[in-house]
Amino acid sequence: MKQTTYKQNVWGKASLPALFLSLSLLSGPVALAQGPNQAPPKNPVVEAIIKEATENSQLEKLAHELVDVIGPRLVGTPEMQQANNWAVAKYQGWGIAARNEKWGEWRGWQRGVSHIDMVHPRVKSLEGMQLAWSPATPNKGITAEVILLPEGTDSLAFQKWLPNVKGKLVMISMPQATGRPDYNWQEFATKESFDKMKAQRTAQNEAWRKRMAGYGYSARTLPVALEKAGAAGVVMSNWSAGFGVNKIFSAYTKKIPTVDISLEDYGLVYRLAESGQKPKLLIKADSKNLPNAPTFNTIAEIKGTEKPNEYVLLSAHFDSWDGASGATDNATGTIVMMEAMRILKKLYPNPKRTILVGHWGSEEQGLNGSRAFVEDHPEIVQNLQAAFNQDNGTGRVTNISGQGFLHAYEYMGRWLSAVPSDIRGHIQTTFPGTPGGGGSDHASFVAVGAPAFSLSSLSWSYGNYTWHTNRDTYDKIVFDDVRNNAILTAILAYMASEDPTKTPRERIVLPINPRTGQPSTWPAQGKPTRKGGLD
Repeated sequence: MKQTTYKQNVWGKASLPALFLSLSLLSGPVALAQGPNQAPPKNPVVEAIIKEATENSQLEKLAHELVDVIGPRLVGTPEMQQANNWAVAKYQGWGIAARNEKWGEWRGWQRGVSHIDMVHPRVKSLEGMQLAWSPATPNKGITAEVILLPEGTDSLAFQKWLPNVKGKLVMISMPQATGRPDYNWQEFATKESFDKMKAQRTAQNEAWRKRMAGYGYSARTLPVALEKAGAAGVVMSNWSAGFGVNKIFSAYTKKIPTVDISLEDYGLVYRLAESGQKPKLLIKADSKNLPNAPTFNTIAEIKGTEKPNEYVLLSAHFDSWDGASGATDNATGTIVMMEAMRILKKLYPNPKRTILVGHWGSEEQGLNGSRAFVEDHPEIVQNLQAAFNQDNGTGRVTNISGQGFLHAYEYMGRWLSAVPSDIRGHIQTTFPGTPGGGGSDHASFVAVGAPAFSLSSLSWSYGNYTWHTNRDTYDKIVFDDVRNNAILTAILAYMASEDPTKTPRERIVLPINPRTGQPSTWPAQGKPTRKGGLD
């Protein structure tokens, strides 16, 4: 009975949900608009978009310049500023008005060369790097013995142990029992062996969790405590559950270096320390602390002719973590939007509505660039026809949710009907969907009731192998899929611009949260951090 009531509240008619449920299992409203075996009528602009994207693609060139030449784009670094300026120059070269729009400032820092070597009990160069914003070492580096965190220690005993870290490098991560991902075990191990490994790993993880909790510190505060106690440096390994891949985030220390080393090398050094070999490492890390850096969003626009004060927005975050070069997070989303804008300017230079693109800064630290844009430009947000955001990797788009907008199925259906079937056929639509509360920049717009949609991609092992890792490099880009996404984005932008009606913003009535028993609420607007890392 409660379920029926909910459907009536959401849809207004009890008979509609079944229709929309079946719709979400197809390539959306296209099946209703054209019939399952009927191709949509050809549109000359759409045909020209496909031809230009296929025969004159700039994606490989854009990716090389952004990923290989400029490299990672950590907020507050000179490379991030270089990328902003590069994008403006590219747009202007295509005849598109573009600017860098300041929204805040961030701690200035620049990565240098990292060398991490084991020098006792034998010599071996280790694979690793300092974390973002880690302090540099002296010119000659730091040579020190490695020690392990104590076992079976409560917070009082840990405080008594802390003086032992003075002048030492402290290993703070759990050593992994296996560097083989689960799919490799599943392929080759016996079921008994695989089950045994998983049980041992679960027990090890739980024991380590209790051990760390007993110290009275979190992952954020422990390195700071070690620094205050006189440690020479912090050594960690943040494995990403794949062969040779670690996630690289930021340091919490301000005076001593924090480095991440590969699972394989971390395990080697840990075992040597555990067996009493007293290993020593030589760490050289040549980063630079720089003056606080202004932070920007790069904005470009093709001015509308009939409704210039209504907007279609293409969206992708520009910044990255810097363990690698940020290829799939999010250079691929960036070049999709740039290529779509290039094509639209060439083939559709006088759109009905203004077409904007936003390349957001500091998404990785909390959607800061897009949240700032939402705060700073209510006139755009209030008149947003639609925003299309792409973030989660190099794969072709396979899912579009209605984000909780009641009528999204209707206008998204019209727009998707113009997309060629070989692209549309990969896409599962979910209407009305639920509003995104975070994860990427579309959520900044959804939170204020503006229709913004995530063009969600096929995985290509994104979560393990490229998302925030030391392996997110040019060679991981699948250009056929990226080209697919550029065509899709350009067509959606064209159709949204041409649509004679303004998109309605009615929201669904959200269901009861089963955990709280209370009605779910629409995501709240988030405040951007406009001064980051300055404390």
